[in-house]
Amino acid sequence: MKILVIEDEPRILEFLRLGLEAEGFTVDGVEDGVSGLAVALTEEYELVVLDLLLPRLDGLRLLSELRSARPELPVLVLSARSDLPTKLRSFDLGADDYLSKPFSFDELVARVRVHVRRGREPGRSDKLRVGGLSLDLARRRAETAACGIDLSDREFRLLYHLAAHAGEVVSRERLLSEVWGYSFDPGSNVVDVCVRRLRKKLGPACPIETVRHAGYRLASA
Repeated sequence: MKILVIEDEPRILEFLRLGLEAEGFTVDGVEDGVSGLAVALTEEYELVVLDLLLPRLDGLRLLSELRSARPELPVLVLSARSDLPTKLRSFDLGADDYLSKPFSFDELVARVRVHVRRGREPGRSDKLRVGGLSLDLARRRAETAACGIDLSDREFRLLYHLAAHAGEVVSRERLLSEVWGYSFDPGSNVVDVCVRRLRKKLGPACPIETVRHAGYRLASA
């Protein structure tokens, strides 16, 4: 279980390296963005833990370039920047998770294990299939028997989340938290707007069902 940590503060980098190694992971550490991107593109890792305030190459720029070249590689952002716009920008660029500093090491380990476990699921491939719908994880697009459908990053993340929990009702609160990074706002309709866009793109056979007063469900058959 090999992890790359890109963090410019030597004390934090060493703390993360020693702590994660004690949890059974193999850890490589890099202290600047240019070197971090080069290593991430040439070595095989199961997860990248990425700081945003990096010398030589900003973490957001690194994230964008890494996501373009290695769309299947999970990235957990670990940053002192805790403002909502930065979090949303990170998710828009393809971050899989975001944890603000100061952080609980136990929570970090729990999140790392979730992402590594997902990548090691038996039979995992670059596609997630639910009924007649297929999600291409590498190209981040949807496919039906009739055609391929290009999606925005947010649309893809929402559809992927529903597909990963196919047959289950997923609340708007949970979608806001895990797809947008928002705390629950009962007045927000961003989930509903995104679902409407997905239904329009997927057409009459769209498997997303509305469960009144509960949330949304992706039909599993």
